[in-house]
Amino acid sequence: MAPENQEFSSKWNNVVNKLSQQFADGERLDIESIMYLIGIQELGKGYQEFTKDDKVNLMHIAICCILEPFGYYKYEARDEEGWPHYKLIKDLPNLSPTAQTKLMQEAIILYFNNTL
Repeated sequence: MAPENQEFSSKWNNVVNKLSQQFADGERLDIESIMYLIGIQELGKGYQEFTKDDKVNLMHIAICCILEPFGYYKYEARDEEGWPHYKLIKDLPNLSPTAQTKLMQEAIILYFNNTL
């Protein structure tokens, strides 16, 4: 494994392990679960029961939030119910599933860089 891939893998595993310990009693969280947690964090209302539509919206919030530093989205405002809204700035590139996962992992690492 190339050193940069080993470093990336180490950073990713560090984020997953810390979140898994904190939120899943050590059971390894997958990327979708981590995105869901980010969505809840960004909504800022704490954990509560969410409808299926709310869960989809939380995932969308997470995607917009973590991809904002990469220039894909820009935060606009919160609506009357407190949900954040983002504007698409530039289209995401057409990526293979593997490259898409790596982009999301890099964005998640960046998101948690200063909080874990």
